[in-house]
Amino acid sequence: MSAQKRLLTQDDLESWKRSQTFEHLIEFIVELADSVKGFENNQYQVPIGEPVEKCSTLLDEISALIELFPVEEDAGTSRFGKVEFRYFYNELKARSSALISQAFPRLKKSQTEELAVYLRESWGDSRRIDYGSGHELNFMCFLYGLRVYGILSPSQNRNIVLKLFVRYLSIMRVLETKYWLEPAGSHGVWGLDDYHFLPFLFGAFQLSVHKHLKPKSIHNAETVEMFADRYLYFGCIAFINQVKTTASLRWHSPMLDDISGAKSWTKVAKGMVEMYRIEVLGKLPIMQHFFFGSFLECPEGVSPPNSHAEDDHGHCSHGPLLNTWGDCCGIRVPSAVAATGAKRAGPKILPFD
Repeated sequence: MSAQKRLLTQDDLESWKRSQTFEHLIEFIVELADSVKGFENNQYQVPIGEPVEKCSTLLDEISALIELFPVEEDAGTSRFGKVEFRYFYNELKARSSALISQAFPRLKKSQTEELAVYLRESWGDSRRIDYGSGHELNFMCFLYGLRVYGILSPSQNRNIVLKLFVRYLSIMRVLETKYWLEPAGSHGVWGLDDYHFLPFLFGAFQLSVHKHLKPKSIHNAETVEMFADRYLYFGCIAFINQVKTTASLRWHSPMLDDISGAKSWTKVAKGMVEMYRIEVLGKLPIMQHFFFGSFLECPEGVSPPNSHAEDDHGHCSHGPLLNTWGDCCGIRVPSAVAATGAKRAGPKILPFD
């Protein structure tokens, strides 16, 4: 079965939220999160395990593709996404099936082709040169597919997060900063981060049994610097501080500021899961781009595949999709990465921060 987009209306979305597929996917994410409680980023399970090593090598090969497409320096460049990202993406798209079959030769061709859809969708949108939590979700679907097809097992959960997801995140940081990827949705992913959601979720679970670090610790610059490489949550805060340099966290990330007032990381972790259900898996502007196939079965009764669901911009049409303003194909905004990069390279082109 080829992967297809099926969520076109609000009724489709409600069917999705009641489906077993929805529950299985959120259960997978929570299962992964539970596995990293109390563990730092480099505290892998030993031995790593061949399937995780093979997947890690696959990610290394994707990372190596970035070097093939350097950004052409141009003093008068826009602060929107760099066009060279498209060349990287097109090369990845062309190689995705081969990368998977090389790593996991026992997969059937149909399984490889289906997984390749989620793998290539994990890195952003090539036409809009943007990235958001929907693309990040595709990487989780890729990992989930490897679980369903018997490649990855529950016994490897901690390494799936600390070895594979952390590596994926590090590659995405390179792509975001090198190609100035725009946030996918002009609200900057509801105040958590311009791009990501899951490192906050996994990071809160990591810290949920920590004896000394508290949610309010994110406001201490020395603490953030000390723990940025050790815990995902602090790594995210460090990245935000790096690219949004002209105002406080309270100003440019008000939700993170509010969350820092929670009494414990356990409360933060629980809240992150609920928020992910509602704000990512439960939002049509994101889920209208979600692919269903053999290992992520489409709920019964939803709209048939719509071959015209994509417009000339590689994004959604606006007929039946009931988008809220700015959450999908709204006003394009330059990324904070671009703002900082432009500032370092020369005069400001547009006011941003």
